[in-house]
Amino acid sequence: MVKAAGIYARISNDPEGDRLGVERQIADCRREAERRGWPVADVYVDDDKSAWSGKRRPEYDRMLADIAAHKLDAILFYHPDRLTRRPIEMEQFVEACLKAKLDEIAWIGGSLVPTDSDGLLLIRIQSAVASDSSAKTSKRIRRQIEEAASKGLPRGGGFRPFGYRDDRLHIDPAEADLIREAAGRVLAGDSVRSIVTDWARRGVVSPAGKPWIQPSFRTMIASARLSGQREHKGEIVAKGIWEPILTVEQTTAIRSLLADNRHARRRPTRRYFLTGLLECGRCGAPLISRPTAKGERRYVCANGVGQIGCGRLAVMAEPVEAFIEEALLQRIDRPEVASALAGAADADATRAADREAIVADEAELEQLARDHADRRITRREWLAARDVIETRIEEARKRVSRQSATAAIDPYLGRPGALRAEWTTIGLNRQRSVATALLNRATIRPAALPGRGVFDPARIEPLWRL
Repeated sequence: MVKAAGIYARISNDPEGDRLGVERQIADCRREAERRGWPVADVYVDDDKSAWSGKRRPEYDRMLADIAAHKLDAILFYHPDRLTRRPIEMEQFVEACLKAKLDEIAWIGGSLVPTDSDGLLLIRIQSAVASDSSAKTSKRIRRQIEEAASKGLPRGGGFRPFGYRDDRLHIDPAEADLIREAAGRVLAGDSVRSIVTDWARRGVVSPAGKPWIQPSFRTMIASARLSGQREHKGEIVAKGIWEPILTVEQTTAIRSLLADNRHARRRPTRRYFLTGLLECGRCGAPLISRPTAKGERRYVCANGVGQIGCGRLAVMAEPVEAFIEEALLQRIDRPEVASALAGAADADATRAADREAIVADEAELEQLARDHADRRITRREWLAARDVIETRIEEARKRVSRQSATAAIDPYLGRPGALRAEWTTIGLNRQRSVATALLNRATIRPAALPGRGVFDPARIEPLWRL
């Protein structure tokens, strides 16, 4: 006599998250349990979980654990393919029931006794048929997705992409403006963290209605979709049929910049504004950040294992940073800086050519892989060509990643006082980008009167880039 039955319900795809599919399964199973006179002790639901992929299903695992613990003496599900579509899992399920001496397994319109060889044969056949059907369906869906990608059609399912309306083709003007602003900030040196924090303060949410987090923002802003390109499995495969928000050059530069910074993301925010921009006036070695024993910030010429400095110069960080900061704010308003950048058209054209070359080389790599898969070229030919192209891409990416230096100051050129008005709000990373765009380095001379404790601005000798 059954004293505690468990109901298992599952649906593979529930993009809206409304659980309607599993709720219908549960309702039908409850009616079947009532008809059989089985008291329902627990209900196990794996919503939006595939039974063919082999990925973990938490509720299915919990049900097996309860069977092993003898908490259940009957199992009920809507159909055998709701339980599993993999023959090996069906064997494991039956084995678990046999060990626990659970001999009541039923579904709508059928039942099984684990010790019945004829019944086992039938359910094994059903499981094998379901597995074959899933494999064919998966292959067909993959082919449809690949074909849609090659035609530049938008990706379906899930929430609409940020920046676009529900049709996924036409731009949402307000969100598109936010994307353009964010892209400009990334290229100007702003950190992803600072932009996400700013968006949270302004109440900007994702299409799911949730606040942005750094990983999802990073994926969104680097998406080829934003520049009207169709991406599939990480590769750009076609021109999209929707309106672009960014240019292809912007997307290429953003992807390159974020890829180069992937290790830097794990480091804490830099507290020293001028790290890498100061050099020792005695020996020419770069100064490094090293606080005093009391925790006061300073820059020093380090000497020791792995260090190349003379070890004979140090300067407190705050007065040097204040001096350089004021010098930057004055320098950017000088007419000669704007004039120097006005003649950079040739360099811009070179950088644009690099970005286009990256896109072309990535497409060539994809074609090369297809040629190898179709056996038009040998593995040796594929490897030789791949290495050359990947080296070319890497070199172009390095050049593109360096081109963003002047982008940090572009919004302030010809607008006296604009940078000064925003300086305290743009964040440390953006401040450093401004500094590196204008300043090559600054030499710190030895103090004329050591030990006086008074900072002498004459010790600072800046070498300007612009």
